[in-house]
Amino acid sequence: MFLLVLYIIGITAEGMSGALIAGRHKMDLIGVLFIALAAAIGGGSIRDILFNHYPLTWVAHPEYIIIVCTAALLTTLIPSVIARLEKLFLVLDALGLVAFAVIGAEIARAQGLGVVLVVSSGVITAVFGGVLRDIFCGIVPLVFRKELYAGVAILTSLIYYGLSVLEWDLQVASIVAVISGFIVRILAIWYKISVPIFSYGAKE
Repeated sequence: MFLLVLYIIGITAEGMSGALIAGRHKMDLIGVLFIALAAAIGGGSIRDILFNHYPLTWVAHPEYIIIVCTAALLTTLIPSVIARLEKLFLVLDALGLVAFAVIGAEIARAQGLGVVLVVSSGVITAVFGGVLRDIFCGIVPLVFRKELYAGVAILTSLIYYGLSVLEWDLQVASIVAVISGFIVRILAIWYKISVPIFSYGAKE
């Protein structure tokens, strides 16, 4: 229930942020819904396909599509209000990020996979929706532009996996991993902590 609530919060926030980005690129309503869905459930879909986890999450729970589409359409009605809630969305996005990471990590862990694939599943679930959103909008994905984002997903997945190996109760392990990852993400935003940038310009 804990992760389910965070998951719904996460896909709602991602759906709204995706709708805003689609609006900035002057897309029609179909485009808005497509970008919102890509942002919200794209990462989980890629994970399900790669890890042979069927049915896809949104196929098993089509209500998630309704939630995301409703959030996106609401955003088109009050875009200026939604845009002003930037700080709130940063918090909700951080919650969604770590919840997605734990959910992805658990799916791989339940299949008996090792740490590399567990972490990979967590990261794919957490960040690939945003990657798809940005690619479809023709911009370099945010996760590749110095944001400490994928790193938080890696850390959260590692904590969850480590605690599960230590045979902690999975509910407790998920709570600890979510709280830890959330704190790191918020601190990174607050103190503007980022991944070092590689800048290369060929000399003529």
